Amino acid sequence: MSDDLVSALRPLLVAEARAEAPASGAEPGDLEQAVWLRLLERLDAHGPPLDPPGWLRRAVRSEARRSRRTRRHERPYENEPVADADRHDPEHLVLAAARRRALREAVRRLPGRCPRLMEALLSPNDLTYREIAGELGISQGSLGPERSRCLGCLRRLLTPEVAARSARG
Repeated sequence: MSDDLVSALRPLLVAEARAEAPASGAEPGDLEQAVWLRLLERLDAHGPPLDPPGWLRRAVRSEARRSRRTRRHERPYENEPVADADRHDPEHLVLAAARRRALREAVRRLPGRCPRLMEALLSPNDLTYREIAGELGISQGSLGPERSRCLGCLRRLLTPEVAARSARG
């Protein structure tokens, strides 16, 4: 494809694609790209069209019709699959493991009885307050206030790490 042909057809293609895009449900850039591809294929098979502007207009309309047909048959997901919380892909598993590791490391750095209390709260055994109080040797009534203090400490420990990670973006 010669530079002259591209230069001559580009403004017309942009205008035609912008005009057809809203009704077809496609982006103008997608229509342009499809038509350029069609032109390249045509040049390889049959050479340049005899009437390039006319061919281009027909090609844009044809691509717009194809896009409308495709859109009629496509149905959007009810729920986005990426929004599922029950994902088991490798990336999701690795990131979840890294978050758990960071949380456990921060819990170990807590002062006083907080590490033991938080480990008990994070236990996969899903211990009750009565069981946790018995295990730690403290009254069940003081468990709530102690938990609040420990969570406050944990929040202060994790805030700089989370802020530093998100700043790098």
